[in-house]
Amino acid sequence: MSTTRWAAFGMAALLGLYLIVVLGYALRLISDPLPIVQAMGWALVVFPLLGFWALVVELRFGFRAAALARRLEAEGALPDDVLPARVSGRVEREAADAVFARYAAEVQEHPESWQHWFRLALAYDASRDRRRARWAMREAIRLERLPSAAEA
Repeated sequence: MSTTRWAAFGMAALLGLYLIVVLGYALRLISDPLPIVQAMGWALVVFPLLGFWALVVELRFGFRAAALARRLEAEGALPDDVLPARVSGRVEREAADAVFARYAAEVQEHPESWQHWFRLALAYDASRDRRRARWAMREAIRLERLPSAAEA
């Protein structure tokens, strides 16, 4: 298992522990006789539920993206672009932007291909556009889950 995956599990475990502690504290507040304290307790119940929902959504996204990466690797379709990097390890933006243009054009040609969307997400990530990288990865996951994708 990769270091990144262990880190994600560790952070998820810490968040889960935090949510349990907050929920326990909220339940103690709810049992207090003062109405304002009870209201604060009920408000604190909402936050762990939202936190748990966000945790589940993010873990599910990560697992699905990792599964798609394994499928592309098994198909030999992962991008093999070697981009120049700085001493810090970050990819040089100009090189990433040049590769991005190629993958964006491929998505234009094949908008229903989850493989192309996955590679576009990687290109967005290399260009340090995390918001669009996540959007493109969600699109790849959505397309892969469509019944027509399994038949093609």
